[in-house]
Amino acid sequence: MGAADVVPGVSGGTIAFITGIYDTLLESIRRINPRLISYLRQHGVAATLGHINALFLLSLFGGIFVSILTLAKLISWLLDTHPIPIWSFFFGLVLVSVYHIFRQIEQKRLLNLVAWALGLVLAYTITVLQPLSLEPSLLNVFIAGCVAICAMILPGISGSFILLLLGMYAPILGAVKAMQIDLLMVFLVGCVAGLLSFSHLLSWLLNNYRDITLSALTGLMVGTLPKIWPWKETLTWRTNSHGEQVPLVQHNLSPMAYEQLTSQSAQLFLAIVMMCSAIVLVLALEKFASPSKK
Repeated sequence: MGAADVVPGVSGGTIAFITGIYDTLLESIRRINPRLISYLRQHGVAATLGHINALFLLSLFGGIFVSILTLAKLISWLLDTHPIPIWSFFFGLVLVSVYHIFRQIEQKRLLNLVAWALGLVLAYTITVLQPLSLEPSLLNVFIAGCVAICAMILPGISGSFILLLLGMYAPILGAVKAMQIDLLMVFLVGCVAGLLSFSHLLSWLLNNYRDITLSALTGLMVGTLPKIWPWKETLTWRTNSHGEQVPLVQHNLSPMAYEQLTSQSAQLFLAIVMMCSAIVLVLALEKFASPSKK
C-alpha cells in the first residue's frame, strides 16, 4: 500500500482490496472513536487493543510508513528514467483490480450501473482538473493530509494524485526525502483526522449498501485508467517547488503514435510484460488471501 500511495494515479486502497484486508481495515479504524474511552474504562487496555485490532493496524501502517520512506526515492527515479514500463505495471494492476472488485458485486442491477457511471464520471473529472499551486504552509499541509488520506483508502483514487492536484505532492515527497519532521508531523495529524472521519462513512456504506458502493468504487477505478496510460504527449509544463519542469497537461497516445511523435521506442513488448506481471501478481495475491476470507 505504501509503494502504491507514492505513485500519482494508483491507490493504496486498491492493494488493500485485492489482498482481502479492506473490510478489516475500515472496521478497525471505525472503532477508534470517542466511545473508546468508556470501553477502555470498562474492559481495560488489553481488551481495548484487541477491540480496535491494534496489532493489525500497527503492522499495516508500520509497513506503509517504512515503504514510503524506503521506496519514495526509488519510485521517483523509476518514474523519471523508465516511465513506460512502470506506468504499464500500474495500469495492469488497476485493470485487473477492476475485474477483482467487479466479481464481488452479487446483484447486477440498474442502480449499480448508475453508481458505476457516477464513479466513472467523478474519477475522470478529477483526472482532468488543473493542478492548484498551494503554498506548503502548515495549514495547507494539514488540509492536504485530511483530503489525501480519504483518497488513499478509496480503491481507484490515488492520494498522491490528490496531492498533485493540490500542488502539495512535491513538497510532501521532498519532506519525506529530507526528513522534515515538522512538516511530516502536521501532514500525519491531518491524515489521522481525515482517516478517522471518512472511514466511518465508508464502512457504513459497505455494510448497508455494499453492491452499490462496490459498483461506484469500480467506476472510480475505471475512470482513473486514462491517468496512468503509459504513452503520453506532454502539452504544457509547470515549474515545481524545486524549480524543475514537470508535465502539467498530457494527452494519451497509441504506442505507434508515441513512436512517430517522439522518435522514441514505445517499448511495447516490455510494457505488455509489465502489465501481465501485474495481472499475475494480483491473481496470486487473491489466491493467497482467499483462505482468510472464508
